[in-house]
Amino acid sequence: MTVNTMIPVARPWMDEREAEAARRAILSGWVTQGPEVAAFEREFAAAVGAPHACAVSSCTTALHLALLAAGVGAGDEVITVTHSFIATANAIRYCGATPVFVDIQLETFNIDPALVEAAISARTKAILAVHQLGMPCDLASLIEVAGRRGIPVVEDAACAIGSEISWQGAWERIGAPRGDIACFSFHPRKLVSTGDGGMLTTSDPALDRKFRLRRQHGMSVPDSVRHASNQVIFEDYPVLGYNYRMTDIQAAIGREQLKRLPAIVARRRELAARYQAGLESLDGIIVPREPAWARSNWQSYAVRIGAWIDQRTVMQRMLDAGVSTRRGATNVHREAAYPPEAWRAAGTLALSDEALETAIVLPLYHQLTEEDQDRVIDSLKSAVHSS
Repeated sequence: MTVNTMIPVARPWMDEREAEAARRAILSGWVTQGPEVAAFEREFAAAVGAPHACAVSSCTTALHLALLAAGVGAGDEVITVTHSFIATANAIRYCGATPVFVDIQLETFNIDPALVEAAISARTKAILAVHQLGMPCDLASLIEVAGRRGIPVVEDAACAIGSEISWQGAWERIGAPRGDIACFSFHPRKLVSTGDGGMLTTSDPALDRKFRLRRQHGMSVPDSVRHASNQVIFEDYPVLGYNYRMTDIQAAIGREQLKRLPAIVARRRELAARYQAGLESLDGIIVPREPAWARSNWQSYAVRIGAWIDQRTVMQRMLDAGVSTRRGATNVHREAAYPPEAWRAAGTLALSDEALETAIVLPLYHQLTEEDQDRVIDSLKSAVHSS
């Protein structure tokens, strides 16, 4: 590899196995939502320890369905963080509700549970908690607050497949779920990818039925049932639904990807440990750390730089050296799509702003070589210490 080769931020791990899976689905004659989707749902549920899993077209559509199923509607409020990909807040607004932003904990980039109680109002219908960049948030504290107030908890687990929390002395994967609903993404930057796609998991069969009804236009009888019947069936449409289905081609790829998950998580944890060893003692660089009760899948490895160092300059110097980076996450309240009347804040968002201005995501993917990782480390050191 030459020094001029660009190191990307992320790269999906796919090969002939995924190509053959897609070919299998294509040649089966059933390419929309069908038997591959059903199999992927069963295998995903088993992988995360969930009683029910429902596949959809993206994590954004999963979040929308989750909030609708939780009863969120026009005029309601949902407590969440501003420091997340914009889809988190968008899903709240799709329901006609208002996002109520609380600040984060800098160490994890996750919602600060101590701030949630004060954010609750008579209009609060749900708490939407994000496992940011794959780092589990403090579910135990959130669920304690939500349980006392009778508020559903929806987990935005877009980045968190394979991440774990310690629950009552045992390690379990995010998605079991401990909240009411967990939502996952299969975007190419995630550990498991179907090109794009999403999944909802829940322990509540009634919620699962709601997801399945709304994801397919509100159709009372799925087309798979109609096609398999030896009698004529007329469907009806009891609720407003959406075309949020995953295709069998995507699901076939997802089934192969899911087989790779243990190896992907193990490799990312090795690479995260190498980053920590190479960066933790350096002035001006703060490495992420897992709480004692959390095991991240390291979907992204985001360091923070000193507030006196210009983030954009560091990132540009690294790009000039052939290393791609990204900011950690957006702050929704600072985007033009979110004027002041579209949200409210429960207190200051100062730590969210600090995270936005100081976090840098470093390259991390299964195929990243140690030689290239050393290039990333050296590039970051040089960029920071030249500032």
